[in-house]
Amino acid sequence: MASNGASNGLRALVGTQPTKIGTFLFEFATPGIGQILKAAGAEFAVLDMEHTGFGFDTVRQVVRYMQAANLPLVVRVPSQSRHHISRALDTGADGVMVPIVSSVEQARAVLDAAKYWPDGTRGVALGLAHERFAMRSEPLLPRFAEQNARTAIILQVEDPRGAAAADEIAAMPGVDMLWLGHNDMTVAMGEPGAFDHPDFLTAEKATIAAAKKHGKSAGRLAVDAKQAAHFVKLGYDFVSIAGDVWLLQQAFAAGVETIRKASS
Repeated sequence: MASNGASNGLRALVGTQPTKIGTFLFEFATPGIGQILKAAGAEFAVLDMEHTGFGFDTVRQVVRYMQAANLPLVVRVPSQSRHHISRALDTGADGVMVPIVSSVEQARAVLDAAKYWPDGTRGVALGLAHERFAMRSEPLLPRFAEQNARTAIILQVEDPRGAAAADEIAAMPGVDMLWLGHNDMTVAMGEPGAFDHPDFLTAEKATIAAAKKHGKSAGRLAVDAKQAAHFVKLGYDFVSIAGDVWLLQQAFAAGVETIRKASS
């Protein structure tokens, strides 16, 4: 069986106790980004298609950069459309993050698009990027099983319906992680940015509890490392320290402030 390098690692981390720390890529799809993050201690990265305008040509390139660094890559697809999910996985991504999953029916449709037979109906094209272009002659079924086993499915809980269905969704075989879409959750509740609102806190607790109950992972994006550490205390085991844009801005702004103070 062909080795998938980092591909064997991401799904093995799901539901484990140690904290997994990564970041989002919204802008810097550069050749060195995987090795830069890996050298800094990142354990995963999420390439965002939902809010960036990145297309699949960019995804294909970043997958290769991450493979060179042996750093697992999740692609946040722009929708629940079947072709977005399956194409992201066909590029060789280790997993997909799917937005606004609010019901068991929606979760099942995601799994159907992401998994090969008998777990789903993902279209078959083998020997390509997701198999590292290996020249293989094994029968289809074990290769289907290999891909199904390596593909991490991360569903975003972003509205009250999703939080209410979190337990049922997390119980589904093939669902690996619930990721709280915190901003969209507050907007859906009619309280934009109210992260201390009782309804938001209830939804967050329900999401984390559902993941833990079923041996799955819970994830959330933090604005900085301090907030990420707080999220770990809440029960999240996957945390993203901001994203590439904000990490650069925060570091540069802190440097500017230091110099201004020293020269005043």
